[in-house]
Amino acid sequence: MSDIIPPSPSTEAYSADEDQGDVFTISDPTALFADWLTLAREKEINDPNAMALATVDKSGMPDVRMVLLKDFDACGLTFFTNTDSAKGEQLAAVPNAAVCFHWKSIRRQVRFRGTVTPVSTVEADAYFAKRARGAQLGAHASAQSRIMDNPKKLKRDIEKLDAKWSDREVPRPENWSGYRLLPLEIEFWVNRPFRLHDRLCYRREDAKADWEIVRLYP
Repeated sequence: MSDIIPPSPSTEAYSADEDQGDVFTISDPTALFADWLTLAREKEINDPNAMALATVDKSGMPDVRMVLLKDFDACGLTFFTNTDSAKGEQLAAVPNAAVCFHWKSIRRQVRFRGTVTPVSTVEADAYFAKRARGAQLGAHASAQSRIMDNPKKLKRDIEKLDAKWSDREVPRPENWSGYRLLPLEIEFWVNRPFRLHDRLCYRREDAKADWEIVRLYP
């Protein structure tokens, strides 16, 4: 199957890689991430807020999937999901996670590692109310991560719920909420020619500590 994997770049291809210059122009990591995400939103074709979320289960077996970032500030990164899903169960057992943003269009990525806590019911209610009605109904009808024997049942269940709440707003399910990842480590990565990539890492012991800033070998 190696014939379907692109070959390593030639010397000419490596040397043609664009050198983006100094991209670490902001010292605060939250502001720097906002700057990069803004650029990605302008350039990335699909879902610039998509991030790979890695968790582990009780046995230590890792798991990873793509989720969408819905909010961020100095307190952390927020995403929403069914709390009975695989990721929800894993975060309940081991409330640590890592995420990775990879923006191919601008040849950059950002990685976060840290602890995870549930958002408040007020935050969960507020975000759920903004979702499209079809997505709200799907959140009720889908037993996320469970085995689905009959796909037609999901469609029927959504139709029944739509009729049930035809004259009012769809309430947020109790098992649908959000999580916030509080970063203890943030790494900014930018592509450089010949794989001599730039890596700037922010580290701290806890949320009250100052960031230590280090450069990493590519």
